Amino acid sequence: MQPWLVALVAFVAMEPVTYAAHRWLMHGLAERLHRSHHRNAARATAERWEANDVFPLAFGAVVVALMATGFNVAGWGVLVPACIGITVYGAAYAAVHDLYIHRRFIRSTRRLPGLERLAEAHRTHHRTNGEPYGMLLPVVPRAQRSGSRPSHEPVDA
Repeated sequence: MQPWLVALVAFVAMEPVTYAAHRWLMHGLAERLHRSHHRNAARATAERWEANDVFPLAFGAVVVALMATGFNVAGWGVLVPACIGITVYGAAYAAVHDLYIHRRFIRSTRRLPGLERLAEAHRTHHRTNGEPYGMLLPVVPRAQRSGSRPSHEPVDA
């Protein structure tokens, strides 16, 4: 398989992987750490780190270990483009979730219509502490779509 295709498949596969990690790890076994994000979302700034920040660090460490394996172990080279796809997904996730939706590390109030659907879905998640768990392709259950807050309000729940 072509390396660019491996990277693309890895990027696309990360949305269901992210959903599963968010649903069953962050809202399950490791909820104690993730709870800090739901509490601090409106106040998160460059000066405020939260216990939830352990997740991207841990996931990043796994990707670095896989990338090192891909570079150094014969027959495992496919891990390099896969890790590139995973890393690009992680960067997109961080840009949408941390920078755009929660305004962490930035002070901008600019809104982008294409990203507001993602922000509204994430507000729904914070409001209900449930679906949608996905980020770049969130599926909001029909029953949760009504009663949402206007898109100009910050995510704070």
